[in-house]
Amino acid sequence: MDYVLIIVLEMLRAISWLVLLASGLAIIFGMMRVINFAHGEFLMLGGYITIMTHNAGVPLWISILVLAPLTVGLFGVLVERLIIRHLYGRIIDSLLATWGRSLLMIGGITLIFGNTVQGVSTPLGGLAIGDYQVPLYNFVLIGFAIAIMATTWAVLKFTKAGLIARATMQNPDMAETLGIRTTWVYMTTFGIGSAVTGLAGGLVAPLTGVVPSMSVNFVGQSFITVITGGASMIAGTLSASTLLGTISQGMTFATGPVYGDAALLLAALVLLRVLPQDITGRIFKKSL
Repeated sequence: MDYVLIIVLEMLRAISWLVLLASGLAIIFGMMRVINFAHGEFLMLGGYITIMTHNAGVPLWISILVLAPLTVGLFGVLVERLIIRHLYGRIIDSLLATWGRSLLMIGGITLIFGNTVQGVSTPLGGLAIGDYQVPLYNFVLIGFAIAIMATTWAVLKFTKAGLIARATMQNPDMAETLGIRTTWVYMTTFGIGSAVTGLAGGLVAPLTGVVPSMSVNFVGQSFITVITGGASMIAGTLSASTLLGTISQGMTFATGPVYGDAALLLAALVLLRVLPQDITGRIFKKSL
């Protein structure tokens, strides 16, 4: 029974991991149809902000919950104003521009910090379940994944800002005609998506450490989750994360982590073949 509970908790952690990695990308892609190829570098930046500020004496939770999302969010606004806003509607150009920015960020971080792994201890310790130990920090990841999804849904569903955002997403020309400054909506959206990505980078930093090349480990999982789930931010991210996370973690327990990663990729390929319109385009139509 204890082992079954461990498996369930690890599957929840794997699902939450994918939700955290993909949420910022899903917000930007779902609302703006912009593929941010530098998403992994935004995660990396959040991780570096967390570890550098904590090593400088800032409490870890302040670094994770305040400084990482704030810094990456402001950086995202700057990127949107200087680069992205000139490339709306030009998906290939925006992809190439964000790819170039990702290479620039990797080079800059390597130049400043070197190509070495830096990290901090994972906080909170462990929880004993029978003969097994589960890191309490896993529950933090699960809680923040739930909080991000619930907050995004509540804002889009019940606030005026969410109504304006959905109107801009569905029909930007009509929204502009009605007096909505769509350029400001896009800037805010990109900033919020970047801040969520920075928060995710801060949350995973104590588990993985940070290194300039760390984005390679995360960007694939993020894009697979978003592309499989589709453009609906909530339904797409949750459905894809639940399905892929369960398959990946189940295979990891059965055979090992290498096969778990391979199973995630294979499951995504099968889903895209069976559901070429992605999950929300086929099943959860008109969902948030």
